[in-house]
Order: sequence, then structure tokens, then C-alpha cells
Amino acid sequence: MERRSSASLWQEAQALFPGGVNSPVRSFGSVGGEPFFVRRAEGATLWDEDGRPYIDYVCSWGALPLGHAHPAIQAALREAIAEGTSFGIPSAREVRLGEKIRAAVPSIEKLRMTSSGTEACMTAIRLARGFTGREKILKFAGCYHGHSDSLLVKAGSGALTHGEPDSAGIPRAVAELTLVLPWNDSAAASDLFAREGDRLAAVILEPVPANAGLLPPRDGFLERVRELCARYGVLLIFDEVITGFRLGMGGAQERFAIRPDLTIFGKIMGGGLPAAALGGRADILDRLAPEGDVYQAGTLSGNPLAMAAGLAQIEEMESSGAHDRLERLGTILETEIQELLRRRGERCVQFQRVASLFCLFFAEGPVFSLEQAMGSDRKRFARFFHSLLRQGVFFPPSPFESCFLSTAHSEKEIEMTVAAVDQALEESQ
Repeated sequence: MERRSSASLWQEAQALFPGGVNSPVRSFGSVGGEPFFVRRAEGATLWDEDGRPYIDYVCSWGALPLGHAHPAIQAALREAIAEGTSFGIPSAREVRLGEKIRAAVPSIEKLRMTSSGTEACMTAIRLARGFTGREKILKFAGCYHGHSDSLLVKAGSGALTHGEPDSAGIPRAVAELTLVLPWNDSAAASDLFAREGDRLAAVILEPVPANAGLLPPRDGFLERVRELCARYGVLLIFDEVITGFRLGMGGAQERFAIRPDLTIFGKIMGGGLPAAALGGRADILDRLAPEGDVYQAGTLSGNPLAMAAGLAQIEEMESSGAHDRLERLGTILETEIQELLRRRGERCVQFQRVASLFCLFFAEGPVFSLEQAMGSDRKRFARFFHSLLRQGVFFPPSPFESCFLSTAHSEKEIEMTVAAVDQALEESQ
């Protein structure tokens, strides 16, 4: 392909795509400036169209725990592509990947493959409503579940109000069926269930929200939500698009020992290709067409290339000790960054980590909710981000996204990153 500069591609892209991008955060709208365009990637490194390398902590937004261009995934794709790119009818790789997911996650009895996490979440909500005969759902502020109408809703003026649309084009009548609560607020959850529990079809949540920065669950919060759902006959949906297979083969539900009724998978299960899935109790999944009365379909669901890449990635993670390495790298990075913050006397910078997920908030104390995240210093984050980028370290271009480690990151790259963070903290003052 002809080599072009990032600057020239950006000019052309703005005439082709809304905002110059095909997904909003890529535009650098939260941090200012112009995005770079990637020429190639390998391991933990991206190279832009101008030949500059970057240590990558975006990792395709978490989809690549083994890093870019992993040999096992490339080999699987070469084999699969020689046999065809799409069939529109079942193939063996769908079954193999489904069996692998079911074996890794005890709550999964049956699955339905889709092409994106948004599609899987949308289907989960429709399925929950069909199964329970109820219409209302509950989500938590700061948890992101894709851009379907029912879920693209923010909190209103109070914790117990009906949601307001978070985008033009969403009918108010749809938004009013979605209730929104603050993340990590067990008391608010108990109060809402007492008022609305008999009318709720489902609660959907990220067990570790990673789309508003990283918001770890407080002790007992997930357990309380599970208890309330069981008491009122409400389906509990874990959106593990990010945490699935990253926090362990069994995902966040294994880490926290909580069994949801339905689970959403994505990112890692596609090995860098578009793939997602909805899984859970057989009696719920059996309501999906063609067996049941809840309709869902997709021409590219179970695409053979995506199934091959996802299967290769999950098998490699199982056999290579990937999770132990990710945890070790995360511990090293956290130790070094915390020591750096202590040495610099940075009282308004918070480093938050769960396994191989991490973020930095420019805030005075630990951040456990969207409200606290929104109160962080976003202008300083933008300066911090651009300083890192100039030094060849790529963090997500938003203060409300999480960073991702991969097994391709080395201790040397972590050392370089810590040094870059030190300089970026200085330059962002």
C-alpha cells in the first residue's frame, strides 16, 4: 500500500468520515490534536505512517492480550483464509470455540455468537425481556454496553430517576425503560429493588467498569447485586467484553466467585477480529430463535476467520501461562508507578489497577464512581497524554478509558514507560 503521512491521511479522512474516524474516541476529541494513523504493529509496538514507534497500551482496546501479530493467531488465520472467508452456514470452528468458552466459564451452558459486543448486549436485553415478561432494565453510570438504544442512557437528576437519552435519535419512551444507578452504591441498589424489583427484567453491568477509567467494585457490591437479582427474579447480566479471558480464563466472574445468569463476551474471544457472544443458562438461551420466540440473526455471526483467531488466542493463553505473566507485569508497573508518585509527592494522581487493566486519574483520592471520575482534572490528563505520545508511549486518548498490558510488553518497555510517565507528570503541571 502506498505510504502516506498521518497528516495527509487525516485531511482526507475528515472529508470521508464523520469527525474523520469510524469510532469517536479515535478522533482525539478528549485530548485535542490530530490522531496518528497506524502503518503496522508487532508485539507491544505500533508504527505510524511516518515511521514513529509507540509502546502501545491500547492493544486494540483490550482485544490483544498477547500483543500484535502473534504468530499463533497469524498461522490460524492463514489456514482459515485458505478455506474461505465466510460461509453463512455452520462450520466446525464455531463449535470448537463454543466448547472452549463453555469449558472455561462455568456459568455458560449455551451460547449465541455475534459480531460485536453491542449486538450481544442488545440481544441480551431483548432475551431478558422475553424470558421474564418484564420491560425495565437497570444499568450503572460509568458502565458501557455498546450503543444500542436501550443502553445508551445516562443518569437523570437523581439516582433513582428514569434515564435520559445519551444521544440524539433515541426515543424518550425507550430511555424511560432504563433505570440508572451510581456504580458501587449498594444502598441505592437496595432501595431501587424495593421499589422496582418486580418490574425489572435484568441488571446489566461491567463487573470491573473499564470505560470510565477503571472503577474497581467495592467489597460486597457485586455480591449484593447478585443477591437482589435472585430475590426479585431479575436476570443478572455480566458484560465481560473487556474482562472475559483477561482477568483469568473464567473472567471477572471467576475472580469474584459470582455466577451471572447471562454473560457477554467480545474482544479477546475474536483474537483481534470482530466477534462476540452471548452465553448463559440453557433455559434462557433456548428462548432464542429458531428454538424460541426471541429473534436474533446475523450473516457474519460465527465467521470462520474470527472463530479461528479467537480459538488460537484463547488456546495460547491457556497453554502459555499468559495470565501469570500479565499479573506479574501489572504488579511491576504498579509498584514502579506508585513509587514514582510517592517520590514526586503527587497527591492528586491515582494509579488504579485490576490484573492487566490500569489507569491514572488526576484526582485527590481513589475513584470508585463515574461522578468521581468526572471530577478529575481532564485538562492535565490531556497535557499528560500528549507528553507521553511525544515520548513514544501510547495511552488511550481519553481520561475515561483504561490501559491494557499484553504478554508482549517487556520489563524494559515498562521501565521506559515509567520514565516517560515521570517526564509527562512534570510537563503536565
